[in-house]
Amino acid sequence: MANQSVAEFERRLEEYFRERLAECAAVLEPQPQEDTLWYMGSVLARLGDSRRLFSYEGGELQLRPLALLYKDAHESDGHERCLLLRQLGDQALFLGALFPQRYARKGLEQDYFVGMGGGAYDYLADHAASHRHVFAELAERFVAFLSLVAQVCHRRMEASVDEVLAMYQRWRHTGDEYLAVRLRALGISLDAGQMH
Repeated sequence: MANQSVAEFERRLEEYFRERLAECAAVLEPQPQEDTLWYMGSVLARLGDSRRLFSYEGGELQLRPLALLYKDAHESDGHERCLLLRQLGDQALFLGALFPQRYARKGLEQDYFVGMGGGAYDYLADHAASHRHVFAELAERFVAFLSLVAQVCHRRMEASVDEVLAMYQRWRHTGDEYLAVRLRALGISLDAGQMH
């Protein structure tokens, strides 16, 4: 009976996150696919349980670094590689959105999470047994989805002044939608083409 109530709670939590993701994604163009929102809601519900995020190594509860997950995936093949890359992509999305300041203090900026997570999902878009369209969208729009997850979980994506200025300059030069989403998530108005 306890397992049934845990499963019911997880299902409701997934639905809650999916609804919040859909509400917050209303400003994105194009709109994310429904399957992608469901997948992201599932990731948030699953990794919100520390037993599914942390693992025991050397007698301690630890969070395996993304670089080591990448190394493990690179040294494996087939189904095992896909499982490890899915774990890598999911953790990069979760940690990059919810704990950016913690990692920034260690010298890991958002580009690290974008590279790791976007790269993992990009591989899965071509090689996963299922959900390839979801992984393709996650890879293509990873920056926007980092901001979306942060917004859903009431976390503001923090960036240094230099990062914001560089992002703004890239946006002015390219008009990139995902840079615009990230800048708006940081509270920067782009309507008149100037920072306010």
